[in-house]
Amino acid sequence: MAALDTQPPLLVIRQGATVTLTFNRPGALNAVDVTMAQALLAAARDLAADPTVRAVVLRGAGKGFVAGGDLATLKADPVQGAADLLGPLNEAVVHLSQLNAPVIAQVHGVAAGAGLSLMLQADFVLAAEGTRFNLAYINLGTNCDVGASWALPRLVGLRKALEIALLGDTLSAAEAERLGLVNRVLPAAELDAAVAAFADRLANGPTVALGHMRRLMRASFDRDLPTQLAAEAAAFADCGRTADFPAGIDAFFAKQPAVFQGR
Repeated sequence: MAALDTQPPLLVIRQGATVTLTFNRPGALNAVDVTMAQALLAAARDLAADPTVRAVVLRGAGKGFVAGGDLATLKADPVQGAADLLGPLNEAVVHLSQLNAPVIAQVHGVAAGAGLSLMLQADFVLAAEGTRFNLAYINLGTNCDVGASWALPRLVGLRKALEIALLGDTLSAAEAERLGLVNRVLPAAELDAAVAAFADRLANGPTVALGHMRRLMRASFDRDLPTQLAAEAAAFADCGRTADFPAGIDAFFAKQPAVFQGR
C-alpha cells in the first residue's frame, strides 16, 4: 500500500495527438481526494492551452473507473471538504467542456458518485461488460455534483434522470447502454484496443470543427432556434478559415479520404 501512495494521483500520458488521463488511486478505487482534484484541474488547464491535443481519454487504474469522492475528506469536514473537492473539479469540467478535442471516458469496474458525474461530462463513453453505475449521492444524504444534474437529464430525459438520482439504484452496463449513458459495451479484454482506435479516429479528424460541433450540441438545449442558427453560422465561418475545411472539400472532389491537420 505504501508504494501506491507514492504514485501521482493522476497519470498524464501523450501518444501522438491523444492525451490519456488516468485516475491513479487504485487502492481506493480511484476515489477523488483533494490532491487528485487539483491534479485534474492542472491537467485540464494544460489541455486547454495546447491546440495540438486532438483527443482526450479519461480512465481509471486498477479495478475501477472512479468510485466517487473521497469520503474521508468529506467525513472530516463535510462543508469545507466538499468545497475543497468541488472547486477544482468544477473548473476542470469547464475546461474539458470547452476543448476542441473530444473527450472519451474508458470505464470499467465501477463508476459511482463523482466518478459517474465525470463520466457524464465526456462526449463518448466506452464501457467494459460488468461495469456497475450508481449516482450514489442520495444514499449518502446529499445531492449530486460535478455537473451530473446538467448532463443526466440531457442524456436520458428528466423522468429517468429523477429515477436514477432519487432512488440511487445500481445500473448494469447493459442498462446504461440502453439508456444512452454509454455508447458501447465491450468485453473487458477488448476495451483498451477499442478506445485506442476510437481516440485515433477522432485525433485524425478536423479538430476545430469537432470542437465547434461538441459545443454547439451542448449549448443547443439552452438556446432558441434563431440563436442556435446564428451560432452555427458563426462556427461554420470559423471552420472556413481553417486548413482542414478546404482539404476536406478537395478530398471530396478527388474521391479520396481527407487528411486533416487539426488546424
